[in-house]
Amino acid sequence: MTTSDRYLARGPRVGIRPFTAADREEFTTAVRESTALHRPWLFPPTTGDAYDSYLHRLQEPTREGFLICELPGGRIAGYLTVNNIVHGAFRCGAIGYGAFAHAAGRGLMSEGLRLVLRYAFTELGLHRLEVNIQPANEQSIALVKRAGFRLEGFSPDFLFIDGAWRDHERWAITSEMIEEGTA
Repeated sequence: MTTSDRYLARGPRVGIRPFTAADREEFTTAVRESTALHRPWLFPPTTGDAYDSYLHRLQEPTREGFLICELPGGRIAGYLTVNNIVHGAFRCGAIGYGAFAHAAGRGLMSEGLRLVLRYAFTELGLHRLEVNIQPANEQSIALVKRAGFRLEGFSPDFLFIDGAWRDHERWAITSEMIEEGTA
């Protein structure tokens, strides 16, 4: 990355970059326009105050946040966060993500996810990333399958979402899967 390039990594159609306060309006507008796509799986911030709180949490040392932006214009297509980062012998994190309605179904999230995986396994020094997905969320499962994640388990009543404890499938990928080309 050059000092004049705001992207941490680029692909043919998207680049990834950190969240900033300047993204508040574009991000929250895209979230509100994407409610039908996100529900009942996901509840990203819809107001400026909620975004500011989210951005603040992303500054914690156990979190990294990435906006997936269309090239060349930079419009935000989606986002991905790496949470619960643990270094040492574990070197693992848990990801969460969401596409925005205007970008859904165009392959932009697949490209962005691959960029984040490479970044996480090199720059962040992680070895393993996990994602927990509700079994009926077919689009999200298809996304991680395309990226090379493997299904590792089922967790009943795993996360409290939309007023209830929800079952989740646990999917994971390791740096070796990327290096070996199995992902």
